[in-house]
Amino acid sequence: MEYDYVIVGAGSAGCVLANRLSADPGVSVALVEAGGQDDKLEIRMPAGFAKLFKTDYDWNYTTAKQGEMSGRELYWPRGRVLGGSSSLNAQMWVRGCGLDYDQWEVPGWSYEDVLPYFTRAERRVGSNGGDVYGTEGPLYISELRSPNVTTAAFLRACEELGLRRLEELNGRSNEGCSPTPVTQNRGRRWSSADAYLRPALKRPNLTVVTGATVDRVLFEGRRAVGVEHGGGAQLRARREVILSAGAIGSPHLLMRSGVGAAGELRDAGVEVVRDLPEVGKNLQDHLSSGVYVECKQPVTLTKAESIGNLLRYIVLRSGMLTTNVGEAVAFVRTSAEEPAPDIELIFAPGPFVDHGLTPPTGHGLTVGVVLLQPESRGRIGLNGRDPLIDPAYLSAEADVKRLVAGLKTAKQVFATAAMRPYAGGPMAPYWAPESDEELAQWVRERAETLYHPAGTCRMGADEGSVVDPTLRVRGVERLRVVDVSIMPTLNRGHTHAPAIMIGEKGADLIVKGE
Repeated sequence: MEYDYVIVGAGSAGCVLANRLSADPGVSVALVEAGGQDDKLEIRMPAGFAKLFKTDYDWNYTTAKQGEMSGRELYWPRGRVLGGSSSLNAQMWVRGCGLDYDQWEVPGWSYEDVLPYFTRAERRVGSNGGDVYGTEGPLYISELRSPNVTTAAFLRACEELGLRRLEELNGRSNEGCSPTPVTQNRGRRWSSADAYLRPALKRPNLTVVTGATVDRVLFEGRRAVGVEHGGGAQLRARREVILSAGAIGSPHLLMRSGVGAAGELRDAGVEVVRDLPEVGKNLQDHLSSGVYVECKQPVTLTKAESIGNLLRYIVLRSGMLTTNVGEAVAFVRTSAEEPAPDIELIFAPGPFVDHGLTPPTGHGLTVGVVLLQPESRGRIGLNGRDPLIDPAYLSAEADVKRLVAGLKTAKQVFATAAMRPYAGGPMAPYWAPESDEELAQWVRERAETLYHPAGTCRMGADEGSVVDPTLRVRGVERLRVVDVSIMPTLNRGHTHAPAIMIGEKGADLIVKGE
């Protein structure tokens, strides 16, 4: 089959592209997704996302052993379903701050340049919009329908510590505290598939192929002409092939197709199409540690899965099962030298341990501590047909110091008067480390991903970058990457929002022929 555009990956950016490109009835678009339909209740029900981990909806990746993290191999969930990780995530819509995009120093990608693409996407529920939020976009952004009583206490605790209560989290600065804006519509997850793909499915010029893992990009010389999937089936592209397979999938597919560091490709038995050494390099991720305490009152999410709560959700779309778990956030600078927040605190009104895969033993509270601007850099490589994932966590010593400082702030939150009615003693597995050395040990032994890998197909104006400012892969023709892998550095927020923005801007670049 032949189409004008072939898009690989129906995740956050891929769904945007499928919608925006197929809006022109004169072009044909194929969207190829390895996973299947997004029709499971746990996808629709906000609190159910952890139930999707390590299932058929999850790529279920594991990192290489991390030398600075007690030799552990870390679990990395990624969405393998329509909507991609936006169908598995905690629905937090956190753009970051203006500096995040200005620091890229890429023409056309400053904060002022990308702001219209955020607002184009957004439909703020219960807000007048204005300069910050869009009001007519397809992606619903709202506040939680039924926030926990302890979440309000956390926000008061942050104010007690001198943090500013933000009227709007997604402005030029996000320093301060706020309830978490979420991608929900009337108590239901609103993924990129809901916002962008489903409205476009009625168009005859859009074809969606599910259950199809793409093996390689097809080249004629250095011109991309399509993709191959399922051991030989081909989808041909008259105009462009667009990779939106994410920070793992896009570089892995480039390398398997012969685009990457020539020596590494030859060692893996891959014929070289284009020597592009940075493919797969520059891997960054938000590493998260946390503090767990017992809750003195039985008001947390520990009993959220009761029959009563399930019925309340199904009938009224309200109650504990509408929670995204990370109900409030605070962005803080651990020193005056930081130009913007370097640590995020995420409050969960329950003990969120081991990605939510370990059932809670009682009522507890969590303040997660997230390193926003890691100095460590890892890579995606080839391991036979599978990707090698090595984030090289904590290979930069400054990352450890910032996380330790963040943990001290989290402990201060639980020591406030606002949290006194709720916060009790330490809750296992947290063992109340005190000294810097003990806190660093806690990080090395227990920290986990916050699910935000990025950077592995770095965009830049320099010839060494993987893609140029129009997202074209350097040194080949008719091939672009449009997803968070193009981000030169991580945002001080969460990556779903920039993924959507990149999809919107990428679609604009393609439509305009840039």
